[in-house]
Amino acid sequence: MEPPMEQSGGEQEPGAIRLLDLPWEDVLLPHVLTWVPLRQLLRLQRVSRAFRALVQLHLEGLRRFDAAQVSRGRQPRPRVSPTSAWPRPRHASSPALSLGASRPQVGPQIPRAALARLLRDAEGLQELALAPCHEWLSDEDLVPVLARNPQLRSVALAGCGQLSRRALGALAEGCPRLQRLSLAHCDWVDGLALRGLADRCPALEELDLTACRQLKDEAIVYLAQRRGAGLRSLSLAVNANVGDTAVQELARNCPQLEHLDLTGCLRVGSDGVRTLAEYCPALRSLRVRHCHHVAEPSLSRLRKRGVDIDVEPPLHQALVLLQDMAGFAPFVNLQV
Repeated sequence: MEPPMEQSGGEQEPGAIRLLDLPWEDVLLPHVLTWVPLRQLLRLQRVSRAFRALVQLHLEGLRRFDAAQVSRGRQPRPRVSPTSAWPRPRHASSPALSLGASRPQVGPQIPRAALARLLRDAEGLQELALAPCHEWLSDEDLVPVLARNPQLRSVALAGCGQLSRRALGALAEGCPRLQRLSLAHCDWVDGLALRGLADRCPALEELDLTACRQLKDEAIVYLAQRRGAGLRSLSLAVNANVGDTAVQELARNCPQLEHLDLTGCLRVGSDGVRTLAEYCPALRSLRVRHCHHVAEPSLSRLRKRGVDIDVEPPLHQALVLLQDMAGFAPFVNLQV
């Protein structure tokens, strides 16, 4: 594509090349603008009509959008290409999806108008992270973006409490390739909303339902029965309504489950953990801190398999406590 012609505003030295004279699609878009923070792109498009056209062309080809880059001015990652869309390990956390009980990022918020300008022409997004917009993001803001980007595979909406079941329905119906979804601290997510997600997202692999306190065992059982075969990572942390019934159904229907977060699930006990040990050979990490009904004998089988568990064995806890009290690590004869 040839860059639009515009007046230089002054005399140009013979042989000098301006930035906009470089090839747009071969040089500026893939090798320059992909390294410019989104926050600066908003400023750059105000320089001239030519720069506005260049920035708009770049935004149309975005594959990954993280609102944190606008609200905080973070250094961006290179634009994700369709052939290398998922470079990170499945269990690693990222701005796009953070499994566990973490709160949405705080700090300066991205304005609604800025988000609308940035995403107005984006039709190729594969990753969308909007946690910094949690104070104002509504169905009216999100649903049109979802409709224009049916190939989305990763969506993070942690803490977006102004959304409703309508937004989740639009996501489930319009984005059949969805693989990763974070709904942490979204109190509006209920059993009916989760059912719609389970029915329409066959590719779902990672799901963060931290502090979605309306969800009960029945909703998790339905999710396990409908989408358990593909689930690899799930967080149900900070939900006192989830108990052994849901955990046992997850274990029996999720043979590929690798990461499960049950932090603060007060109704989960040893029976659920024993079922996980029996039916989940791929399990790599289990979070059961503050699950007071989970006893060490149910965890020992998982420990022997090398599963990462966030609760230390009782003997280790006693040694740490004794060391703190005595100021040194005593010798303990374990053969006695």
